[in-house]
Amino acid sequence: MIEDFNNNEKKDINFKSLGLKIFFSLGLVVICYNLFFSSTNTSIKLIDIEKKEKIIKEFGYILNDYEVKRDTIQNGDSFGEILENNNLFYPKIYNIVQATNKVFNIRKINVGRPYTILYSKDSLKTPKVFIYQPNPVDYVIVSLSDSIWAEKKQKKVELKEFQASGTIYSSLSETMESLKLSPLLTNELSEIYAWNIDFFRLEKGDNFKIMYTSRYVNDSVYIGLNRIHNAFFEHRGKPFYAVEFKTDSLRNIYEYFDENGKNLRRAFLLSPVQFSRISSRFNLRRKIAYYGKIKPHYGTDFAAPVGTEIRATAAGRVVKSGYTRGNGYYVTIKHNATYSTQYLHMRERGLKVGTYVNQGDRIGMVGMTGYTSGPHVCYRFWKNGKQVDPLKQKLPEAKPISNKLKEEYLAYMKPIKIKLDKMKSTNFGPNQKSIIP
Repeated sequence: MIEDFNNNEKKDINFKSLGLKIFFSLGLVVICYNLFFSSTNTSIKLIDIEKKEKIIKEFGYILNDYEVKRDTIQNGDSFGEILENNNLFYPKIYNIVQATNKVFNIRKINVGRPYTILYSKDSLKTPKVFIYQPNPVDYVIVSLSDSIWAEKKQKKVELKEFQASGTIYSSLSETMESLKLSPLLTNELSEIYAWNIDFFRLEKGDNFKIMYTSRYVNDSVYIGLNRIHNAFFEHRGKPFYAVEFKTDSLRNIYEYFDENGKNLRRAFLLSPVQFSRISSRFNLRRKIAYYGKIKPHYGTDFAAPVGTEIRATAAGRVVKSGYTRGNGYYVTIKHNATYSTQYLHMRERGLKVGTYVNQGDRIGMVGMTGYTSGPHVCYRFWKNGKQVDPLKQKLPEAKPISNKLKEEYLAYMKPIKIKLDKMKSTNFGPNQKSIIP
């Protein structure tokens, strides 16, 4: 009996234990069920949020509110035909042209330029807005609704900072090209050092480092170089620093100075033509082919393709502009009581007498007028009324920086110089790569 009782008690306990296990198991199932569907609902909610339409804004319009068509001007397209092909007809087109012609010249839409049309989001699909982009920055909005108007606007331009370095293995332009850098950087760098480095005589192993900014729209669309702000150039083992510094806040003028506060600019450029070669030097005993005898050559010839821009090497006033059988079309500029320069064999007549020019201004184009065997500009240089070799002159420097500004500059320059010094130089050779942050 006792034994049976004990057995029954044990069975009772086992049943209770089993019941507790089932209870807890069911509880876990319920909890897991709730957790699962709770997380599922949460994920569904997140997906719903993600599925919400992304707001797209451009040209000052929320494009989600319109049907959008993007296209480009094709050869033979006219403004009227474009509108007519997009559900607008005369006399509405005539009214649009008349109302907007002071802002938007419909005859000046160019082949290849993009335009956008915004339509109403309904079955009629009525054109509401026409947007024309003559270039990556500017655009014209033409409202096609009952209220017809036109307005010129510009996209926001952002500046992005970059760094690059290279080692010369052939020429500056070929080095820049191998780095896949803009040719504009070549021009900019040569302009900065135009008074200190002869870029026709670079040597293998010369190297440079530059810090510059480029212009972008829509965050990622490159629209061109802004400018070089700071640079380092080692030429024949000699370092040349160039740090940009604002010297005139009212006129927003920037100039470049070296590590000691010395202005890199000189009163005269070394050459009136960018990236040309010297085909003939100043030579008082040179034999001129056209004359067939010894005749002094008082100029320095810079060979360049016809049409290449000729620049004034210094600021001054045009005192002669004409044509002679030997010189062809020419211009003479008087810079001050000491210096004058002359530019021969231009393609056509240059600036008028009395015109004032700044250093670097265009005064004409390379041609082959007068006695010449090929396209070039003959550059002549007078000092105190006597023609001299410009390449052998100690050219005067620009006006020095004031003592107050020099102190400000040296403090400003110091961290920039440290940054330039820390920049890595690329390896020698044509397969070098630019260093871009």
